[in-house]
Amino acid sequence: MILLLWVLSFFGQIPEKQDTVSLSEIEVNAAVLERYSQGQKQITWKKEDLSLVGSQSLADLLSVQSPVFIRQYGPGMLASPSFRGTSAGHTAIFWNGMPITSPSLGQSDLTLLPVFAFESASLHFGSNGALIGNESIGGSIHLNSESKFNAGSTFLFTQELGSFGQFNTQAKGRISTEKLIAQSKIYRQFSENNFPFRNLALPETPIQRQAHGQVSQWGFVQDFGWKITSNKKLKTSLWFHEADREIQAPLGSVTQDQQQDQSLRWVMDYEQYAAKSTFQLKTGFVVENQIFNKSLNRTKQFLLGTEWDYQVNPHWFFHLGARFIHQIGELSTYQAVDQRVELFQSVKFEPAENLNLALNLRQISYDDQVQPWIPSLGMGWTFWKKGNQELKLNLSAGKGFKVPTLNDRFWFPGGNPDLLPENSWTSEAGLEWKSGKLSQSLTGYHMSVDDWIIWLPQGNIWSPQNIRKVRSEGIEYQGTFRFPTGKVKWENQWQYSLNRAVSVRKISDNDSSVGNQLPYTPQHQANFSMKAKYQSVYLLLQNSFTGERNVTADNPRTLDAYFLSNLTMGFSEFALGDFKIPIQFRIQNLFNTEYQVLYLRPMPGRSYHFNLSIQL
Repeated sequence: MILLLWVLSFFGQIPEKQDTVSLSEIEVNAAVLERYSQGQKQITWKKEDLSLVGSQSLADLLSVQSPVFIRQYGPGMLASPSFRGTSAGHTAIFWNGMPITSPSLGQSDLTLLPVFAFESASLHFGSNGALIGNESIGGSIHLNSESKFNAGSTFLFTQELGSFGQFNTQAKGRISTEKLIAQSKIYRQFSENNFPFRNLALPETPIQRQAHGQVSQWGFVQDFGWKITSNKKLKTSLWFHEADREIQAPLGSVTQDQQQDQSLRWVMDYEQYAAKSTFQLKTGFVVENQIFNKSLNRTKQFLLGTEWDYQVNPHWFFHLGARFIHQIGELSTYQAVDQRVELFQSVKFEPAENLNLALNLRQISYDDQVQPWIPSLGMGWTFWKKGNQELKLNLSAGKGFKVPTLNDRFWFPGGNPDLLPENSWTSEAGLEWKSGKLSQSLTGYHMSVDDWIIWLPQGNIWSPQNIRKVRSEGIEYQGTFRFPTGKVKWENQWQYSLNRAVSVRKISDNDSSVGNQLPYTPQHQANFSMKAKYQSVYLLLQNSFTGERNVTADNPRTLDAYFLSNLTMGFSEFALGDFKIPIQFRIQNLFNTEYQVLYLRPMPGRSYHFNLSIQL
């Protein structure tokens, strides 16, 4: 806040009341992220991209279309992201600007986030606590609903049948007028998960079928928007999700664990636009229940926040905001309450059309502690442009932080209320080249995470400590090439990432993990997709490669690298009267690869999926 007042005073620009104007519809949260995250790598999927995913989860999307490694315990089981060698707890996840990461665990299960529930998704890489907030040490994931007025009415019903007892149903209806939006979604996903696998824990490794892995999920999403006046808008979204899973046991185990997950998420935004400013008021809550073998754990999270975005002139932009979060943990081993207050501000300077600079600051207080200001600085500079070709330099540096979770501080026995927040510094530099049909980018990064929390035995009790220090560095390359051959339109996309993430501080005198790659962190990852479209017929081939992973940092055991291919064929324009009937056929694990993402956790071989939709 002091910085904002200082800058405004320096330029003699105290904001005055502006006349209201009618603006085109924008997503405020997305606009703020794009405006002030200069110099940072981002990947975005629009509604059209997500429609090809069918009834799959966010974990399925990221595993084949991003450089993020997904640690998956089996099909339909727990799946968590790892950005650039960090842990699942170092990823912040937002839904319509509302943080939905579990306050007790500090992470989210991506399997419980079906792609059908939102219209766009984006990834932001690197430490950006100044702009985004807590947990965004490795990166952040942003899921958003659609809020376009005067878009007409639509209805969609989809039925998908697949191998291993899969039966998925989805329905969506929307009414969008000049003043009102009402959109409803309901879905149910079921899978027996009775896939065959080779049991490596038994003599002669016989082929068996998974007998305890059934997954059932259902939920609904309700979005509502009201354009109160030409410059005032109210929108709200409600998301209920319930899952019942038989937890797939690791090879060699006969456990019969059962888990039920239930979540209720609600968010509401009031937005007011003026000629040069936008004001937003946000509130919402997330209530989650998890029952593991009849043991109930419940968390509640309430949010109240406000943001103000102001454009002084064509060169200067300012953003100011505050956020209050109240968390309640009602777990089997403890009861706890936590409150956080965050103040944040951003400044963007555009001295020229081809140069952007952004500075972000955030301060957080929790548990009677006030953290120093968290900074980040970024630059985007298009330093060469000729015709339809341009070359852009991106530079950024920032600090990330992660407040210890409720489990870290209050778990009984073993919780440590004296834990410090985990802190990180990240710097990255990237080049983007665009030339008509071809675009490419190369990004190099360096990250240092200090006070990394790790649970260690203290006698007979495990307790978390701020001990580990981790260094992560690497390069990421991606590209897109679109071109026609006759009436066929081609789109090729590729990505490659090289990551070296090691522990640089011993956690004990006999710790031999220093200098070794972190567990379940592949050094090499790559994916390549090729899409061909002829009128309303399309063919999509997706390939992904995951390199070797260490099972533990101090153990020579590794998991083999694996290569997966998925083939999708579709026809989008088949119609009967006013009804469109898109058809899709998908083959996953095309070459029937035998692989494990995590040790002793078998994954399914080749599977077939047929998707039929009715659209009005």
